[in-house]
Amino acid sequence: MGKFIKAGRVVVILSGRYAGKKAIVAKVFDDGSKSRPFGHCLVAGVDRAPLKVTRKMSKKKISKRTRVKPFVKYVNYNHIMPTRYQVPTEIQPATMVTDQQMDTSDGRIEAKKFVKSLLQEKFAAPPADKTGKPSKDVLYLRKKLRF
Repeated sequence: MGKFIKAGRVVVILSGRYAGKKAIVAKVFDDGSKSRPFGHCLVAGVDRAPLKVTRKMSKKKISKRTRVKPFVKYVNYNHIMPTRYQVPTEIQPATMVTDQQMDTSDGRIEAKKFVKSLLQEKFAAPPADKTGKPSKDVLYLRKKLRF
């Protein structure tokens, strides 16, 4: 069977603090690493999704409601569920967060800031797919998982 958890795949975290949250796979470690001797991946996800916005709302309220709270984390393959969605290549998941950034707390903060700015930009104006409509993958990632 082929590997389907690759960089860019949208996954749902199944356990832990971020259970039920959606994330994008940034880097995969199929054979594990020295510190984590099991198959795992580095993910960047949405902890708090943006809220609904209407035309009546003021600019200040819209800017507050469209904020995103991101997270970056190493996750075991057993604790994620891949979805059918894969983010467009223009988002470039490999550049979202790197191993060097995850080594220090300052690096993780820097990575979260970058992910936050990238996600807010893409959620505000989703990239178009082949037919010219907004990408369903980004729209799925923007919505809170209802369960």
